[in-house]
Amino acid sequence: WLSSEDVTPDNASKQLEGVDGLLVAPGFGERGIEGKIEAIRIAREEGIPFFGICLGMQCASIEFARNVLGHKDANSKEMVEKLKHPIIDIMEDQKNITEMGGTMRLGAYDCQIKKGTKAYNVYGQAKIQERHRHRYEFNDAYLKDFEDNGMIASGRNPKTNLVEIIELKDHRWFVGVQFHPELKSTVLNPHPLFVKFVKAALSYKKDNLSENNN
Repeated sequence: WLSSEDVTPDNASKQLEGVDGLLVAPGFGERGIEGKIEAIRIAREEGIPFFGICLGMQCASIEFARNVLGHKDANSKEMVEKLKHPIIDIMEDQKNITEMGGTMRLGAYDCQIKKGTKAYNVYGQAKIQERHRHRYEFNDAYLKDFEDNGMIASGRNPKTNLVEIIELKDHRWFVGVQFHPELKSTVLNPHPLFVKFVKAALSYKKDNLSENNN
């Protein structure tokens, strides 16, 4: 376990030293956000397998916008209300809601997956269904810039076009999902996203051991 509140630009590399995979879990609010973003930067730049769930995916999007696209003030409107580059914005059907209780995007929704992607390799099919629990989403206004620079939307909701899955094309394993695969995962039947993430981490570890022994 790594406390994101303890991760800073100065110590992020040291904190992740020896790590074979990084999972940034779901959450709410701004506590530890900058540490999560720094950890994700290290994973992206150093090729460490990364898996982001819900807020973890959103942090990966913010990191990419800041450090690859050059939008240094990129953030989520959940954290900063007024900003020039709202990479993560509140969902359209949530904008006029003032009573927040029970109004999040909840339940199972369809997701259409692009063939030839890591996500398609995980599921082995183009149409899946996953469970959600969120109020904010990836801002489509930035999708073209993301995809032009190597971060693709490999899964989208067929009705709303909501970005469900992002992944880096030229990375061993860098995947973020807006939904919650843990809600459909059990000890006896683990979700394939977790299985593939662990396999990527094991492969990364094995390659590092091989390099160190040569």
